Amino acid sequence: MSGPIPGYPSPLAGYEGLPPLTEERNEDGKSLQTPQTGILSSAYDKFPEPLDNGRRGGFDVHIYYFQTNPQQTEYARQLHERIRREFPELRIYRFWDRPVGPHPVAMFEVNLLTPAQFGAFVPWIAVWRGPLSVLVHPNTIEEGVPEGEKELRNHTERAIWMGERVPLDVGVFKQVL
Repeated sequence: MSGPIPGYPSPLAGYEGLPPLTEERNEDGKSLQTPQTGILSSAYDKFPEPLDNGRRGGFDVHIYYFQTNPQQTEYARQLHERIRREFPELRIYRFWDRPVGPHPVAMFEVNLLTPAQFGAFVPWIAVWRGPLSVLVHPNTIEEGVPEGEKELRNHTERAIWMGERVPLDVGVFKQVL
């Protein structure tokens, strides 16, 4: 077994010294049997560190549209309204009609404050995003990590994309490193 990757904690931290897992298959013939402990991961109730479980919330969702494309603009407006009506408990921001910050095209943003909100909204937006691209990125609290470095990593290495990836202007993060 090779050593850890510099800058990343071991994914097995806290699970050292346990008996090996088997390669036995479940009835479907493909998935592996995993011993049940009767205890659910705490990640069902609280985002794992270093994700923000506070006011900012664990994840931002940016829904992009090309502001010069009338069909995408109309679809994005309708989607924005639908999200506000179906998910009023989420923090939903204004509908930008131009690029803002590191986002090179128009967009609007939704914040996910709990794992339950993430679990409900991410599958929903995967279906309803239509022709639009979506960036889901974490918000982390990392002591001793400069803000620009943290935001760069959250918007790139830790990012989740749906649809076509929109190249971000990450220079704004590098300016605050």
